[in-house]
Amino acid sequence: MSLQRQIIDELGVRPVIDVDEEIRNRVDFLKHYVKNNGSSGLLIAISGGLDSAVAAGLCKQATDELTQEEGKEYKTLGVFQPYGQQSDIEDSYAVAQAFELDFKTETNIEEAVDEIALEVEYSLKGLGIHKHVSIPGKGNIKARTRMVVQYALAFELNLIVVGTDHASEALTGFFTKYGDGAVDINPLSTLNKRQISQLAEKLGVPRSVIDKVPTAGLWEGQTDEQELGVTYEENNSYLEGKTIDPASAEKLEQHYLRTRHKRNKIPGI
Repeated sequence: MSLQRQIIDELGVRPVIDVDEEIRNRVDFLKHYVKNNGSSGLLIAISGGLDSAVAAGLCKQATDELTQEEGKEYKTLGVFQPYGQQSDIEDSYAVAQAFELDFKTETNIEEAVDEIALEVEYSLKGLGIHKHVSIPGKGNIKARTRMVVQYALAFELNLIVVGTDHASEALTGFFTKYGDGAVDINPLSTLNKRQISQLAEKLGVPRSVIDKVPTAGLWEGQTDEQELGVTYEENNSYLEGKTIDPASAEKLEQHYLRTRHKRNKIPGI
């Protein structure tokens, strides 16, 4: 079996999807998890990007259906988490408006992130290392701080924290293990980026969000494709079993092999 085939099987990606069927299955998946865990609904951080927008649409449909079926209120809480001034924050609010989210809140993480970074720098200084936290390092602090806030809100409101990780990210390891990647449930896990766009069209995600350049928002000007050195078009095609440029395929496989630990559970003995 080729490594490509092995990766596709491991991540569970199908080459062609029925969009209506995928939406139905993922909404039912969310509903089942909420009911089985006795929670009051779902929490989704809405970044203004495609993945969180689709996840928000699935969450809202799931909690709306549960409310109607169970005769009591289930909520989807949309959380906006800028670091200082977020240039595309209007896209986050546009997603909430498109899906008519009744519950939403904004938690600015700037002060918390800066304090954590400062404490790290003090600790480094105590070790005789005089340096500022690196740009990627601070990006990871942002991701992890966002998760701390999400889980604090979820605890107080009895909500399930929903993630946005998907197969195209899993392939490259482009998530922060047990920081940005630690959530309660991942409704997009077996979809690639192209398939998520297909769900976005059906769900009614705003066009400004569907068309924007993918970015994790870790620092100013950062984009996923620039960071990884391979396009999502190539990533998607690889996961659909298609033949792509050998150099790009090799790069994707190197990302996959180098980041295998991120997809594994924490090792024990």
